[in-house]
Amino acid sequence: MAAKTQVADINRALYDFVKSEEGSYRAEAGLTEDIVREISERKGEPSWMLELRLKSLEIYHEMPVSDWGPSIDGLDMDNIVTYVKPPTEQESNWDDVPEDIKDTFERLGIPQAERAYLAGVGAQYDSELVYHNIQESAAKQGVVYSGIEEALHGPYAELIREHFMKLITPREHKFAALHGAVWSGGSFVYVPAGVHMDYPLQSYFRLNAKGAGQFEHTLIIVEDDADLHFIEGCSAPKYNVANLHAGAVELFVGKRAHLRYSTIENWSKNMYNLNTKRARCDEEGQIEWISGSFGSHVGYLYPMSILAGRKAQSSFTGITFAGAGQNLDTGCKVVLAAPQTTASVDTKSISKDGGISTFRSSVVATPAATGSACTVSCASLMLDDVSRSDTIPAMDIRCADVSIGHEATIGRISDDKIFYLMSRGISEEEARTMIVNGFAEPVSKELPLEYAVEMNNLIKLEMEGAIG
Repeated sequence: MAAKTQVADINRALYDFVKSEEGSYRAEAGLTEDIVREISERKGEPSWMLELRLKSLEIYHEMPVSDWGPSIDGLDMDNIVTYVKPPTEQESNWDDVPEDIKDTFERLGIPQAERAYLAGVGAQYDSELVYHNIQESAAKQGVVYSGIEEALHGPYAELIREHFMKLITPREHKFAALHGAVWSGGSFVYVPAGVHMDYPLQSYFRLNAKGAGQFEHTLIIVEDDADLHFIEGCSAPKYNVANLHAGAVELFVGKRAHLRYSTIENWSKNMYNLNTKRARCDEEGQIEWISGSFGSHVGYLYPMSILAGRKAQSSFTGITFAGAGQNLDTGCKVVLAAPQTTASVDTKSISKDGGISTFRSSVVATPAATGSACTVSCASLMLDDVSRSDTIPAMDIRCADVSIGHEATIGRISDDKIFYLMSRGISEEEARTMIVNGFAEPVSKELPLEYAVEMNNLIKLEMEGAIG
């Protein structure tokens, strides 16, 4: 009980609304052309962006909701506010961020992380960035890291137009169309050819408004022979109404370039997390996905790698924890679209207290994928007899000269292991947490130390039932 009380106290401190209304703005709930036009006008966007928004809105209204996966019947767009502007402008100096917003991010460790080792940090609160900064050393190498809306009005505007919603088009699915209509906030990263970033960049997204949606867009372009590690974190308070996250991530990896994209998502359990992420790799390019998914009431999350150039590589390492009241449908997609491409997928899922965890994988080997290979491995751990875990693989093989493999295991915690640890003076609860952390170790070891600690703490709180 002590742990639960402590977490509740922290949550109350974290999840207060912004008290000052000066400079804030909240759009009407629902989704209409007038709302879309108003969002675009407030941002002073170029005409092509408004056209994209309006076309996306048209597609959204035409397109049905997918008839597979967890139910999203509890999500009513007529009650979702699509744009909430916090009562501040974007700052590059942390001291200039309003105290109540700063307190939220201080408790989440954003400034401390930046001071420790990050090359740049962006922090989004509701629908807009409130803080963005990049270290001078990175800027001197020609690295660009800014809010994407800011970049739309700068020298990289045409580059953004060439790439924006080209990997994820509005016709992908209904919520990609929704994103195209009402997107707001997010980051733009450009790493010039040959530049190797020694330290990561990070963006953190906080949806604080009740009954609202967050629709940030992240666009990263890593040119030939360049290297980048990008870290994304997400959180939100729990309310008694639905919130929605329908962001988009588009990653372009050049020839012989390398990009690691790490995510720790800790949404609240009233959140519908319908995010879309996609990467394209050119010849000998490499994309690494590291994913930890916690929280959210319903989740649809399937990062996709398109290996478009010879010898391009993709790896996905992920973990999902589904507790009481959660239905998390996650996985990974891979398209082998060139010769000698390789991909690996290694996932872990944990379900507890009636939580439902579903892993979906999709591997497509095109006729051009001669000599390519892909392995998919999914391991599920069920902590009781009322939870559920499913594995749904899909393989579309259109080339004879490929090697594709899939394996899945579902298990439970061994009573012998629990007994052994308890015989060494460890409580049963601590023993179970230790075993689950060991199960999650392949993911945590791929994260920087600070984020591995955060993930292990989230697992501990989930095991204690202390996350609401």
